[in-house]
Amino acid sequence: MAGTIATTQPVIGGTSLVNVAEFIMEGGRLDEDTALRLLLLPDDRAADLMYAAHLVKRHFHGDSLHRCSIVNAKSGACGEDCKFCAQSSFYQPQTGVETYSLMNADAILRAADDAVTYGSSNFGIVTAIKGVTEGPMLDQICEAVRRIRARGRIAPDASLGVVSRRVLEKLKEAGLQVYHHNLETARSFYPRICTTRDWMENFETITTAKQVGLEACCGGILGMGESPQQRVELMLQVAQVAPEHIPLNFLVPVKGTPLEHLQPMKPIECLKAIAVFRLTNPRSDLFIAGGRVQHLRQLQPMLFFAGANGMMVGNYLTTPGRTKEDDLELVRDLGLNT
Repeated sequence: MAGTIATTQPVIGGTSLVNVAEFIMEGGRLDEDTALRLLLLPDDRAADLMYAAHLVKRHFHGDSLHRCSIVNAKSGACGEDCKFCAQSSFYQPQTGVETYSLMNADAILRAADDAVTYGSSNFGIVTAIKGVTEGPMLDQICEAVRRIRARGRIAPDASLGVVSRRVLEKLKEAGLQVYHHNLETARSFYPRICTTRDWMENFETITTAKQVGLEACCGGILGMGESPQQRVELMLQVAQVAPEHIPLNFLVPVKGTPLEHLQPMKPIECLKAIAVFRLTNPRSDLFIAGGRVQHLRQLQPMLFFAGANGMMVGNYLTTPGRTKEDDLELVRDLGLNT
């Protein structure tokens, strides 16, 4: 049965969910109802759910560890109204985030060198903008990509917003390996998060990146007020993209944004979400990015037993991450392969 797609769904019950893992490892795909039932399992079943996800992760990814880093290469003054974002011009007067234009290639290269010291295999150039177009900004980014690629120490990635096929082709020609663009949240919930861009623009951008031969990095943010049903909807919509890499974020409410008053998800709730993300996206590299420190707190090491096979290290766009020493210690203590 390996390599086929099962048409029936696994039974959820008893004292073990190993049958769920076996179903997926044999080619099965979870439907929306089954994925939701798994996500809504009581907390005292979290260990069973995590074990099933862990089995699936080891089956497809072994014990390898993926680490990536990013640089906020252009900060602030973004014309999008994403309600979670401190860099939006709609909220920036209240958030106080620093604004600066695109870093030059030398500065980006230095940030890539720093990422190497964290053990990262991928380095993302991120810009706060609806989408980079052909012109001087793209030329500058392509120059940085070429120089990172020429050094051969880390794979260059980029997250430049909603872009055209030609922009993606130029990035690939320059040596880009991965293009990152999140769906952010479920299509049904997206209008409550952003009104200046349509959800389909996100979907089409990342699917076009795959079409031109780039690896796709596509995930979203949980904890923005969406329902459990909408979390599952996002998981299955990401599965439609079939990205090589999935960054899973948990909202870090920023003062001055419309979502500043939302309460964080519970650590166990986060771990169950990680597990179901793995079970619905078994072959993708799944790494935990923003909100790892704030939401998982003392349970951070458990993310690797809940189905994740990677994490973002270093600082995020506008919030700090853990120290390099703490993350390196975590990796050593877990005996993960790097």
